[in-house]
Amino acid sequence: MNGSTDRTPVVIAARRTPIGTAGHALAGVDLVGLLRPVLRALVEDLGPKAPGVDDVVIGNCRGPGGNPARVAALAAGLGTAVPGVTVDRQCGSGQEAVHQAATAVLAGAVDLVLAGGAESASTAPWRLARPTTSTGLPTPYDRAPFAPSEIGDPDMGPAAESVAAMRGVTRERQDAYASRSHALTLAAARSGAFDAELVPVGGVVSDERPRRLTEAVLSRLRPAFVPGGTVTAGNCCGVSDGAAAVAVVAEHLRATLGVPGLALRGWVCVGLDPNTPGLGPVPAVARLLKDCGTELAEVGVVEMTEAFAAQVLACTDALGLDPLGRDAARVCPQGGAIAMGHPWGASGAMLLVRLFSQMVRVDGPRLGIATCAIGGGQGLALLAERVG
Repeated sequence: MNGSTDRTPVVIAARRTPIGTAGHALAGVDLVGLLRPVLRALVEDLGPKAPGVDDVVIGNCRGPGGNPARVAALAAGLGTAVPGVTVDRQCGSGQEAVHQAATAVLAGAVDLVLAGGAESASTAPWRLARPTTSTGLPTPYDRAPFAPSEIGDPDMGPAAESVAAMRGVTRERQDAYASRSHALTLAAARSGAFDAELVPVGGVVSDERPRRLTEAVLSRLRPAFVPGGTVTAGNCCGVSDGAAAVAVVAEHLRATLGVPGLALRGWVCVGLDPNTPGLGPVPAVARLLKDCGTELAEVGVVEMTEAFAAQVLACTDALGLDPLGRDAARVCPQGGAIAMGHPWGASGAMLLVRLFSQMVRVDGPRLGIATCAIGGGQGLALLAERVG
């Protein structure tokens, strides 16, 4: 792991909206409406001594198109001189935005970037494919392909079932993990652990989805994707609305401002079989640790996008982690997307916000990892170290 240099990228502020279930609490707020208050809050957190923002990089998966990063930067009052770019790495888009910001800072191209992601599933446009049949009528367009059909292009639910079967992740373990996620999230919310990171939106001040769900209740739910399967609506995430972003600066600027932060020591993206995309964190974390010369035992917290309990457990099994036992305090220790929801383009950035709160706001573990699986067979991982 490299030591700090003047150009080391460091996260010094991190904010997010509450997460709303699609069609409910945040249903009337569009993509820019979610991003605007988060960007404003970051600028306020940076304070008057910080220089101007050099760029805004935002991940989005299923939005209106165009360049919502630029639109949001203007709507947030950052000024016409601040550019913006929108990136799409599917449900890793928010984390990819942070990776790109960190790369630009490390290269010396910029000193201060606001990076993150947003998704408004509630206001995402309905799309129609151009006519391809003899009727001459357009047909509903659900999603872009994750991979060529001849290789395999499963939806995420059936893919999670494949991973569960391949890795022997039982229904009972999945339900136990889902119950844990809700319980931890509710406990964290009650303790005020989310207060400093949250930015109210439209009168919504807290995450909408978390609730008390016992394993007994979860066990009564039917399989959601495959007859006789193990993945249910209870042990996977919900379709959601939300935004999250962080301020990434060069180390010399962090030192000048005299604030603590998360030094980004390494970040990787890997590819794998599109038929088992949920396993993406396994090779991503392995490569990250090798590149940084770090052992997983040194890492105090691992934040992983909880798209499906099956996928999280398959990955943690492969990495030698036990979130239902000895590593309960290390893996998503305050819950995750199963309880909070999964606003696709924002979820990767949510991981960085959660690391910041657990490592910097409360002087927590020295090292943390953010990692997520991506439709189409990719995995992202980032290593952060508390500094200052």
